Amino acid sequence: MLIDVIIPAWNEEQSIAKVIADLPAQVREVVVVDNNSTDQTSKVAAEAGARVLLERKQGYGAACLTGIAHLNAKALPPDIIVFIDGDYSDYPEQLPELVAPIIYEGMDMVIGSRAIGQREKGAMMPQQIFGNWLATSMMRILYGVKFTDLGPFRAITTKALNAIEMKDQTYGWTVEMQVKAAKKGLKFTEVPMNYKKRIGVSKVSGTVKGTILAGYKIITTILKYRKWNLLLLLFMACF
Repeated sequence: MLIDVIIPAWNEEQSIAKVIADLPAQVREVVVVDNNSTDQTSKVAAEAGARVLLERKQGYGAACLTGIAHLNAKALPPDIIVFIDGDYSDYPEQLPELVAPIIYEGMDMVIGSRAIGQREKGAMMPQQIFGNWLATSMMRILYGVKFTDLGPFRAITTKALNAIEMKDQTYGWTVEMQVKAAKKGLKFTEVPMNYKKRIGVSKVSGTVKGTILAGYKIITTILKYRKWNLLLLLFMACF
């Protein structure tokens, strides 16, 4: 099966080459989407062998959507698209474990879970751990699906990805994919992924503003697709 990788990146010049180098040879193309970086992310990624695209609109989801559009436009689109962050906190060499349930078990989507994998001490901030627990608990209650993480290291078939019609352009990207997969009745599973301290400072959990905005967007996205409009309005009113 053809496997391509999308790496949304914003100011990751210190880590991006390491991520690319550690991806296994079975990957056909590595697409780095530079999300308006002010450093040498694009140059370093290109020198490491990646196809580099530029997305000026700031937002994790916006970068991912640009990568998807590029892969869909290929004469032979991939069978599987893998998403991984550019900060080197994941272990790219674990990609075969991530895609195995799709190849051998017929799954549509696989989430690499840091919650059930081996996590280096300090790799995830307390607010990340709590946020993951809250979001996955809400999805279990509202959608009846069991996830343990919103991990960015994930794989999905191109067919399934196009079917769920991703829209979010910011912090709600990962949870939108999981919620829509649940609503569409896709076959999904989680596999344990190891996790280490990232290179550099997180643009989300590393700042108070980023943490608040991400948490707000994740929760409202979960409520939005369940059409709990009254609860959504009440929650927004609290802020």
